[in-house]
Amino acid sequence: MEFRKIFDKIPEAFDKWRPRYCEELFADLFDYAGLDSSKTALEIGPGTGQATEPVLKTGCSYLAIELGEHLAAFMEDRFRSYGNFQIVNADFETYDFGQQQFDLVYSAATIQWIPEKVGFPKAYKLLKSGGTFAMMMTRTDYKSPNEALFAQIQGVYEKHFRPETPYTCKLVYDNVVNYGFTDFECRHYHKTREMTAEEFVAYIGTHCDHITLQEPHRTAFYEGVRDAIQNAGNRIILQDNIVLYLVRKP
Repeated sequence: MEFRKIFDKIPEAFDKWRPRYCEELFADLFDYAGLDSSKTALEIGPGTGQATEPVLKTGCSYLAIELGEHLAAFMEDRFRSYGNFQIVNADFETYDFGQQQFDLVYSAATIQWIPEKVGFPKAYKLLKSGGTFAMMMTRTDYKSPNEALFAQIQGVYEKHFRPETPYTCKLVYDNVVNYGFTDFECRHYHKTREMTAEEFVAYIGTHCDHITLQEPHRTAFYEGVRDAIQNAGNRIILQDNIVLYLVRKP
């Protein structure tokens, strides 16, 4: 299964464990984009809505395009009370938006699944003149706050982590300026999370390559990670660097 489709197998777990974005990020995004009830927004691959509700609350006309059938149904059920909410269960790469254009096109940890030569030009085309393209994601540091524990967990990875399909996806976000966009900005926000062994195991179980783990490696891997954290006081600290890229269509 393609990694960009694999999360559709676990909508409930994905929703529970994926980190949310901070209020400061949305405040900056809305200020940059001038987003309000008179504007239109397109979210690419919302998953279960980790970056959706703050946008809906602006009153803008919102459309999501979600590849996963189960994720789209989850979104439909969650946000049906918003009159400004719409979702299409389709592939952004091939979907024909017709003459539609938006004031904001944005992605929360999704655009990396789309080749830049497809995703960046299509986002540009879908934007109105002066519109904003935003990309956000969370990069988590497990090492700095847990040096000794991190080393033990790395040992478990080296011994037991044998995913069916290795994760090789990489997008150079800065390349967006090569596709006609201007006013490039990159902003950072920081949060700290703390988890027990069981919570951390459930969390990493929503990572794409971890989902593909098969026996006998799967059980040995998760037991090894769980034991390492429990032996370290049943506590692991995660330091999140939330990144927001912003560009504008002239």
